Amino acid sequence: MNRQDLPAPEHGLVLTHFLTVRDVARSRAFYAEILGGDIVLEENPCIVKLANSWIIMNPGGGPTPAKPGITLGPPAASDTVSSFMNVRVADIHAAYEQWSAKGAQLLTEPLDRKAELRCYMRDPDGYLIEVGQATGMLDGIFADRPDQ
Repeated sequence: MNRQDLPAPEHGLVLTHFLTVRDVARSRAFYAEILGGDIVLEENPCIVKLANSWIIMNPGGGPTPAKPGITLGPPAASDTVSSFMNVRVADIHAAYEQWSAKGAQLLTEPLDRKAELRCYMRDPDGYLIEVGQATGMLDGIFADRPDQ
């Protein structure tokens, strides 16, 4: 394993995404086999290098000395979310076809939002992932404001 495979900067910082998962092996397979990430560590924690970031996964658990009073758990089955991962791709139609063929749960086909093409999918634990491709925003065209 090389240092550049780990989220361990020599200077400054890197941003990673930590996911509390029900089944590490199932989630690891999703991020590696469907999205094409590289497995850096199998477990404890599981780390998958995905493009220019890392997904870190572990099962939930109770409070620890570093997070007193806080319990981690995967998302409850709900259509209400407070955050989601945003994946930007060069060709959303190719990504949609490739990931669908591998069994990803995509919620819709890519939709044109003027500024971008966008669709969403869920990972095995129900985490929401937005998939987008910049289109109009590259030419200064942005989506309509929600109040219009």
